[in-house]
Amino acid sequence: MVETLVAMRNAVLFAGVLVAAAAVSGCSSPQAAPVTSTTPAPTSSSTAAPTTTSAVAPADPVAAATGQCPYLSSDFVADANGEKVTKVMISADQPHPACFFYSFGNDKQLTVQVYVGSAGAATALVNKAAPIETSDKADLPGGWSGGSEATATGAVFAVSKGGSAVVAVTDQKQTIKAKQVVKQAIAALGL
Repeated sequence: MVETLVAMRNAVLFAGVLVAAAAVSGCSSPQAAPVTSTTPAPTSSSTAAPTTTSAVAPADPVAAATGQCPYLSSDFVADANGEKVTKVMISADQPHPACFFYSFGNDKQLTVQVYVGSAGAATALVNKAAPIETSDKADLPGGWSGGSEATATGAVFAVSKGGSAVVAVTDQKQTIKAKQVVKQAIAALGL
């Protein structure tokens, strides 16, 4: 019985603190919900929700128009990937469009996606492209890290640093080819 009374008293005191906080902050509408979510001491379960929400990977790029890739030349891609480039398309993404390089028969040989934004989304993009559970660790000079792996249809090399990520997906089985493309994209963009 005493424990119940103590719990009720604590609940009333907590409610009083919330009302006082709302009055001090000038809130007259029932917008006290944010106060209650930040008042308790953080726990791993209460901090996981915002991280998960903000760490959503950007959508897969979609080729929107035929054009030259602004950060990779067709000649470089042909040399690095080992296939002649017959067509290049770019996405509408900004500030850096994704680039799609095609070979004979209109087969896509290489896609490069560059993301600049939040660190959480950049990491999520890399983990989506080269999952931690299955890929090999990949590092590049300057603090870039991520993963690389052979896939059923080729290979992927994906790295991020801060709020930037670069992902290359090739139809070739060698991850070194995708790695060379990622290194060139980072250098060309000054990331």
